[in-house]
Amino acid sequence: MRLLVEFGCVFMILFALVLYGEAEVYIVTVEGEPIISYTGGIDGFEATAVESDEKIDTSSESVTSYARHLENRHDMLLGMLFDRGTYTKLYSYRHLINGFAVHLSPEQVETLRHAPGVKSIERDWKVRRLTTHTPEFLGLPTSVWPTGGGCDRAGEDIVIGFVDSGIYPHHPSFATHNTEPYGPLSKYRGKCEVDPETKKSFCNGKIIGAQHFAQAAKASGAFNPSIDFASPLDGDGHGSHTASIAAGRNGIPVRLHGHEFGKASGMAPRARIAVYKALYRLFGGFVADVVAALDQAVHDGVDILSLSVGPNSPPAATKTTFLNPFDATLLGAVKAGVFVAQAAGNGGPFPKSLVSYSPWIVSVAAAIDDRRYKNHLTLGNGKILAGLGLSPSTHLNQTYTLVAANDALLDSSVMKYSPLDCQRPEVLNKNLIKGKILLCGYSFNFVVGTASIKKVSETAKALGAVGFVLCVENVSPGTKFDPVPVGLPGILITDVSKSKELIDYYNISTSRDWTGRVKTFKGIGKIGDGLRPILHKSAPQVASFSARGPNIKDFSFQDADLLKPDILAPGSLIWAAWSLNGTDDSNYDGEGFAMMSGTSMAAPHIAGIAALLKQKHPRWSPAAIKSALLTTSTTLDRAGSPILAQQYSETEAVKLVRATPFDYGSGHVNPRAAMDPGLIFDAGYNDYLGFLCTTPGIDVHEIKNYTNSPCNKTMGQPYNLNTPSITISHLVRTQIATRTVTNVAKEVETYVMTARMQPAIAIEVNPPAITIKAGASRRFTVTLTVRTVTGTYSFGEVLMKGSRGHKVRIPVLANGYSR
Repeated sequence: MRLLVEFGCVFMILFALVLYGEAEVYIVTVEGEPIISYTGGIDGFEATAVESDEKIDTSSESVTSYARHLENRHDMLLGMLFDRGTYTKLYSYRHLINGFAVHLSPEQVETLRHAPGVKSIERDWKVRRLTTHTPEFLGLPTSVWPTGGGCDRAGEDIVIGFVDSGIYPHHPSFATHNTEPYGPLSKYRGKCEVDPETKKSFCNGKIIGAQHFAQAAKASGAFNPSIDFASPLDGDGHGSHTASIAAGRNGIPVRLHGHEFGKASGMAPRARIAVYKALYRLFGGFVADVVAALDQAVHDGVDILSLSVGPNSPPAATKTTFLNPFDATLLGAVKAGVFVAQAAGNGGPFPKSLVSYSPWIVSVAAAIDDRRYKNHLTLGNGKILAGLGLSPSTHLNQTYTLVAANDALLDSSVMKYSPLDCQRPEVLNKNLIKGKILLCGYSFNFVVGTASIKKVSETAKALGAVGFVLCVENVSPGTKFDPVPVGLPGILITDVSKSKELIDYYNISTSRDWTGRVKTFKGIGKIGDGLRPILHKSAPQVASFSARGPNIKDFSFQDADLLKPDILAPGSLIWAAWSLNGTDDSNYDGEGFAMMSGTSMAAPHIAGIAALLKQKHPRWSPAAIKSALLTTSTTLDRAGSPILAQQYSETEAVKLVRATPFDYGSGHVNPRAAMDPGLIFDAGYNDYLGFLCTTPGIDVHEIKNYTNSPCNKTMGQPYNLNTPSITISHLVRTQIATRTVTNVAKEVETYVMTARMQPAIAIEVNPPAITIKAGASRRFTVTLTVRTVTGTYSFGEVLMKGSRGHKVRIPVLANGYSR
């Protein structure tokens, strides 16, 4: 009998695979208001809409009953169209957009597309991860944390939500011992999943919520529970890293291979962490899961959202960058008073490489801070070759014989194992290598992740080598090399010409018989100390990988009248927590900390600093927090010179050029100044709607589909959106932009207004001075006139100097045309 049941199950599974083998996940929006914008009108259901920047009271009977109503409508629609068992509804989206994610065949999609009440259908698409010392670099311990009660109170009762790869809850950065207990927080209503292995909760007070979202990943067949973990556990490392950057505990020793690299701290070390796992180690994630995570996070009551995630490619059906299920959900989150920081993307330094577009999101670019790691190899002929290596030195007054891996093979049959990568000690002759420096080759296997520097170090140690050298003989344009911590003396020679010098010296110094076999190894060298960082005044700099503007309004890459990225924050060589299960970088397998680079690391810096602002100014809107960060940012480095950006030269080597707003937005974050900005540029949901409605080329029906709101074009032009920057992508003759500022200081203040611009565009600001009482608002205009058509953008700024010491600066960009 049992055999028949099992056979029947197998038959049904095979039948389903045959019948629905082409099924995919789709995100569907339907008629009817989501909770955040429902103003009433349906019998039996009270209004649930919130004013702009107001939290949803998800515990109220009106919200819970309307949520059930929407979900029932979704189920009824699918049930009327399709037989039970032929489709799978994965999620109902009720709070920020009204719709659902469903697994359907192409034929079923066409049926659903023509059903009454269906507004849009998007095939799900993939997203990817956009992959200390920075609190001191940013001045937090001395200038910012004391204003919130010190590091023990910095971020108190602020909840930061992380839509990422989960968390490793046992890490000391998230521990609660030796700290004041975290009490209950009534405003947060999220739940904590239980580890299926240990049966223990993922939460501990510091971690206040932990959930995972994988229905779309499972439906697509991408999810593997043995390595992806059907729980909030971080199987990648990325999620633990970003969470600890924003909100990790203060003063946690960063120890690897017996060396302490300093002490790690989050930007807001007392803030709570809410985990919404929707990214996974091998395939990234799916928008349907990410949207479900965002919807849940806003329902639960997070204050800040940190998103180190971006799309692999544009959505299939949407032409407009600002209108898709992902960005529309984030617009709903901002309407609910949630500040959103998103990584700008890692496609730099090429123009229009951003993956974060919308004005309601803070798009964060990545900076190199003042800490650099370097090392060197000294050869027996006196030459010193620079390289990278977070390692101890060989004995200072001693040199060691150099032995290349290809001269230490056990036999020729091992060539199939790529022995020059030095990943397998068993294929090399220990007797030849013991007590010497092992020379290895940096092949393509290191780029794709099938070989690692950590494994080279382990191989060298197993063979008794005193150290190792990795030579880069060929390099692709844009290849990024980061130093990797190892316990054995080791160095990576990244400059191809320096690698050639080493190889030439080795070949000249090594005598061989007529078969090519080595008779004597006579090349010698020693490895320097790479553990101590070098601090540079020419910091910050814009990292080469950081995505660049101009921003685009559609996927035909037409320029938008909106500056992106918004702001620059540290994102290169950032030490932070790692998961012991982490596989995002094989160099950190089994480690508790990792040093990573990417705009993924920059976004949580801004999320954590936003938490400090929210703590000090709890009534500020997301736009007010964004404004404070942007208007007080700096365009100068530590030496007082203009910030530089890494760029490629004609030879594809990295060079430094003067950065522009397309590299850093408004500038590099300055947390101390942001705490007291003087003036803010505020905006809300209706303003963002006006931006969409006045942007040329956007279909008003598409706007209605995603916002459930009719268009209002009183803004006139999209560049009149009240953002702390002005961008006119197509300036003809003279155009006037309007801005409104609000005094958030405690006293009346007079501001003198000045403006400057590159010569091709004339600029004028009116009035020349404004006096604003505390809490009051004043308008001003900026007039731009084309003097010369250059075919490129001109850059400038409006500077507002207050009588009480406040300084407010906004960038101005325009591209002049004759018509």
